[in-house]
Amino acid sequence: MREIRLAPLAGVTDWPFRKLCFEQGCDCAYTEMVSATGFVYAPQAEATRNLLYRAPSDQRLILQLFGNNPEHMYKAASILSATGDFDGIDINMGCPVHKVAASGQGSGLMRTPELAEEVMRAAVRASHVPVSVKMRLGWDAESLNYLELCHRAEDAGIASVAIHGRTRVQMYAGEADWDAIAKAAETVSIPVYGNGDIFTGEDAAKRLANTAIAGLLVARGAMGNPWIFRQIHDRLSGKTPVMPSTREKVDMALAHAMLLMEWKSENVAIREMRKHIGWYLHGVRGAAFVRTQVNRAETIDQIRELLESVCASEEVRA
Repeated sequence: MREIRLAPLAGVTDWPFRKLCFEQGCDCAYTEMVSATGFVYAPQAEATRNLLYRAPSDQRLILQLFGNNPEHMYKAASILSATGDFDGIDINMGCPVHKVAASGQGSGLMRTPELAEEVMRAAVRASHVPVSVKMRLGWDAESLNYLELCHRAEDAGIASVAIHGRTRVQMYAGEADWDAIAKAAETVSIPVYGNGDIFTGEDAAKRLANTAIAGLLVARGAMGNPWIFRQIHDRLSGKTPVMPSTREKVDMALAHAMLLMEWKSENVAIREMRKHIGWYLHGVRGAAFVRTQVNRAETIDQIRELLESVCASEEVRA
């Protein structure tokens, strides 16, 4: 069966969220992206150490690095791959956020293919673990150079490539081009993973059917929905995917909150859970009111009470 991975998501894929996804059948996960240059200059910074933390619950974990300085990529990949904490190093050539891409990093690195290849070769030379790359189709519709970069990656010794089927200019608008991803998978001999618009088990089955795509990276489809990994595996094995109940959504959100509080302070956990609770309760009746109140909550107990009220309201209606 082809692999279903949790894609790297800044501000989302920390270890508490990865733990919940692994419990639901995620085959492999990525860290949030880490700046190679930032690590070289400040390896002990608290923010960086949090991003690099591998929990005992992390089963297969790939570290994602971003940067456009080959020397810094070499040093960061050399040091971090030698720790034994990661099963692979991934180079980010897909992040569309302005402050990253405009500096020639993330998806901005696709605009300089020669430099991108230097960065890839540096990481491959330095790393003690397999090196992969995650990219987009190109900067815009007039510069679709993903096939060129897939060939450069293969020549550089990259072990696999993941492609989000949109350009940087598209951000997340429109539909991901899975025909382009399938074309890449047929063009190079290294594994090609697909990413973009995987929200259900049916989406996954459709994108993998009759293609050479090695597997999927699930990004936005996993936010507030760790069950998607179970649903995809069920669908691919011929079973009918089961949707989570409101009770399951509330219990998952509470488990998430408790993991965050154990790792960080209660105040930080409350702040970070606000976005997650919005995702967990998407489509649940009465969720809009609860989300508003959660933004005013000051303790985990208040959050628990608000979440439990969702289930209580549903029981009354039943």
